[in-house]
Amino acid sequence: MMRTGRINPFRRVLAALAGLALLVSAGSGQAGGDWPPAVELAFDRPLDASMAPFMLAASRGLFGAEHLAVSFHFADGSPEVIARVASGASEFALVDINQLIRFRDKADAPPVKAVFVLFNQAPYAIVARRSRGIHTLSDLEGKTLGVADGDLTFRLWPALAKANGIEPLAVKVYKMSAAVREPILSAGQVDAVDGFSYLSAVNLRDRGVPASDLVVLRYADYGCDAYGFAVIVNPAFAASKPEAVRGFVRAAIAGTNLTIKAPERAVDAVMARMDGGERDLELERLRTVIADNILTAEVRRNGLGGIDQARFARAIAQIGEEFKLHKKPEISDIFDDSFLPPAALRLIN
Repeated sequence: MMRTGRINPFRRVLAALAGLALLVSAGSGQAGGDWPPAVELAFDRPLDASMAPFMLAASRGLFGAEHLAVSFHFADGSPEVIARVASGASEFALVDINQLIRFRDKADAPPVKAVFVLFNQAPYAIVARRSRGIHTLSDLEGKTLGVADGDLTFRLWPALAKANGIEPLAVKVYKMSAAVREPILSAGQVDAVDGFSYLSAVNLRDRGVPASDLVVLRYADYGCDAYGFAVIVNPAFAASKPEAVRGFVRAAIAGTNLTIKAPERAVDAVMARMDGGERDLELERLRTVIADNILTAEVRRNGLGGIDQARFARAIAQIGEEFKLHKKPEISDIFDDSFLPPAALRLIN
């Protein structure tokens, strides 16, 4: 006699699990064998609070929600991290986009591009002491400016000075290593130093220089159109796994949004990964970055991550004044906006 009874519940569960295993296996094959995809984000300097959006995205599971397993690598300078991305050693890096412009000017440079701009305004600045009679950019004439070897801030200084009616040679230059930049200014050996506003100015206050004695002359306030730090991607990875790049950018936007809303929580994500460091100092650094470099009027209008094409064209021209580019790059050579979500999804909420 033939049985027509019900399927055993245990067998039903086994069948469902087998089906799920097949789906996962198929998904893994589509993803290229690694699930979730393991990617590396490289930075060009030791960890500090300016990297908070990515640390927060990791700690809050925002990368995981995009099916990405993200690790971090800390290198020594922009050339090294750009080289890592160009070679594929790192899939992503956070780097000064103006260094990328210089890199792409080489005839044999791989087509590395930026896909997300974190710093809508570059952090280039001259930090000076009011007690030395410096209040505006023109007050630097006749003073001594400490400059770090190879610093992009100083390379852009001659063009900025000329644009503001200042004779560059009227400012004395004292060359030094970046490691002694703040100690030399705090000791009074120079009148001002070049550098990044969120690094030098905050570090000087930590060294006991009163905030009332410091003036931060931001290049952006004197006509410099440059954008700042941006995420670049390995071109082969972007071509083979475009959805992974889109997911990374979505997580970066979400992490930046959360950082703006809750800098205290964001700095805790940084401190959890930092050896040593002072929370109050890093929180001040992060608040400076948000106010000066990330949450600009342009970002409030247009959203996070993108560029204004007319402004970026002016920025490329300003870079070319000093670096004498062999060929003025097209905007599309440097920045690829195809991985960004629509502007409505990038607005600060």
